[in-house]
Amino acid sequence: MYTGRQKGSATWILRLESGHKEQVHHGRAIHRIRDLLSFARSLAFDFYLAPLFGSSLSKVAGLVGDRWFFGRVRWMVDEARARKPTPAAGRASGGGGWRRAAVRTWMLRVGSSFLIWTAVVQLTSVWQPRLPRSWPAACLDRRSAGTNATVDLSVIGGEEHGLSGSRSSPPALLPRRIYKSNGYLKVSCNGGLNQMRAAICDMVTIARHLNLTLVIPELDKTSFWADPSDFGDIFNVNHFINSLRDEVKIIKAIPKKFSSKIRTEPFTMPPVSWSSEKYYLKQILPLVRKHKVIHFNRTDARLANNALPLRLQKLRCRINYEGLRFTPEIEALGDKLISILRRSGFFIVLHLRYEMDMLSFSGCTHGCSDKETEELTRMRYAFPWWKEKEIVSDKKRLEGLCPLTPEETALVLRALGFTRDALIYIASGEIYGGERRMAALRASYPKIVRKEMLLSAKELRPFQNHSTQMAALDYLVSVASDVFVPTYDGNMAKVVEGHRRYAGFHRTIVLDRRELVELLDLLQDGKLSWDQFSTAVKEVHKNRMGQPTLRKVIPGRPKEEDYFYANPQECTGPFKHQI
Repeated sequence: MYTGRQKGSATWILRLESGHKEQVHHGRAIHRIRDLLSFARSLAFDFYLAPLFGSSLSKVAGLVGDRWFFGRVRWMVDEARARKPTPAAGRASGGGGWRRAAVRTWMLRVGSSFLIWTAVVQLTSVWQPRLPRSWPAACLDRRSAGTNATVDLSVIGGEEHGLSGSRSSPPALLPRRIYKSNGYLKVSCNGGLNQMRAAICDMVTIARHLNLTLVIPELDKTSFWADPSDFGDIFNVNHFINSLRDEVKIIKAIPKKFSSKIRTEPFTMPPVSWSSEKYYLKQILPLVRKHKVIHFNRTDARLANNALPLRLQKLRCRINYEGLRFTPEIEALGDKLISILRRSGFFIVLHLRYEMDMLSFSGCTHGCSDKETEELTRMRYAFPWWKEKEIVSDKKRLEGLCPLTPEETALVLRALGFTRDALIYIASGEIYGGERRMAALRASYPKIVRKEMLLSAKELRPFQNHSTQMAALDYLVSVASDVFVPTYDGNMAKVVEGHRRYAGFHRTIVLDRRELVELLDLLQDGKLSWDQFSTAVKEVHKNRMGQPTLRKVIPGRPKEEDYFYANPQECTGPFKHQI
């Protein structure tokens, strides 16, 4: 028998042991809940937050989530303890009843907290919260990490905008379009960088329209420039494939299931120039179904500028401005060039198309010596694919079909109002005649620079003897410039003009060479004063500054109408937001 003091001591010991067991029980429960929530949190972050935030931000968010989860658990356990009934009430309601009620309560709250957290994560995938400006723009935008993350093309007014951007995590893959392929399309592009760029856009569009599988295009290695670069030396192959996978399947090579003869010598033909989508459906698709593999050996201007379905026109834009991204090496060096120029403030890109190949091809020899004229003529006859041989230079110049000379360009820039201290980047190859022909332009604008002046020889060494890759650097700078002025409407001038329109109608001065030649000759002959000349030049070009406009359509004469890639109005005007 226990005395009263002994009974009290025994009761105190039992309560102490019971409290210790209860603490151990709660500690084990917390650890079990911690393990459960850690597992649930890892699932939530792996499947939802990693694609949204990237690995580094996910870790930070994970720590925040852990502290929130387990703080809630501890609070609920403490609250359950505080609600513990007296021993008498416990005995009256049945031993352990309060524990079951408490466990049910905080388990319900844990589940509710987890569901709320999951709902918040899911919500971020469809609702884009307004972030601080210091946060990367693609943190919460899963859609922008797909095809639109390559370029911020909504900047208007010449502010700095990169054509590329480094991301902390790779973009989420678009869902692959599932379709039964009608065959394989191989293409061999011809021409320079921008002619091939436009052709690639057309070929992808054709492959999508005919439900074909496109093989990575081959680039021209036999033209005047003799550049040995492959597609992957200029463009980002993986991005090209993945950014368009929801439209068309693109592969790197013909599958081995076909015989080597079919893979190396498929049915080859040049499609008809400026053709509509109906031509490809009626004439080309039956050939693909018959031969399984078809090879286009000419790709320049093989798709019409106008009268195509809106969805195909918009696809051409998407391929050009989102699917075709230069290699990381080219983009990094292009970004450096842009950054150097931006540090000086406002800058102009002058596409001075006065290289030897241009003058020889066009037959434009105004300002050249007799020896230079003979050299250019011999070169024109040496290249069989330049069909026009006998050319009267003066007549062609008066028709506005010749590039402006460096001397003429200096006068036009001054007449347009560009001051002597303007920073001008020359986007072109080697100027024919060298510094002798550049003297007048440099005298008017001393701050003339080229990429060779802004970058070291070591930085440019990987791109030397690769004219197409060097042209890609000029392309990036041209699109990013405050003002773009081409002296001839060649492929680069047109494609850059269209890109700048798509980017927000940045200022592009499209020179009217026919009017300018007449005004320049009048000035030279003393029939116009400088003020009259300057006023006339500004008047001629007041509506040629890259403003929104409709393409000129000339039925039956596609060469004379406006080029689609110079003014992709379906992607910039009232059709922009239509599907």
